Amino acid sequence: MDAHPPRRPHRPGWLPVVDVARCTGCGWCVAACDLHLLSLEVKQWRKSSTLQDANRCTVCSDCAVTCPFHAITMRKG
Repeated sequence: MDAHPPRRPHRPGWLPVVDVARCTGCGWCVAACDLHLLSLEVKQWRKSSTLQDANRCTVCSDCAVTCPFHAITMRKG
């Protein structure tokens, strides 16, 4: 049995976009990102998720799927 999950194909041009109005800062997306590219930041006393290094994102969409508030969508930019 292989200990590593299969790698998802890289989809250039797509990125996760966080809707800060919907984001509650729960951190589920941060935990779902295997590459640790998401973090929680505080802006105007409100915590929300932020993508730190878009160039390294593999667009696996685990963050969007995991978000219980549907605050993350995958968009082609």
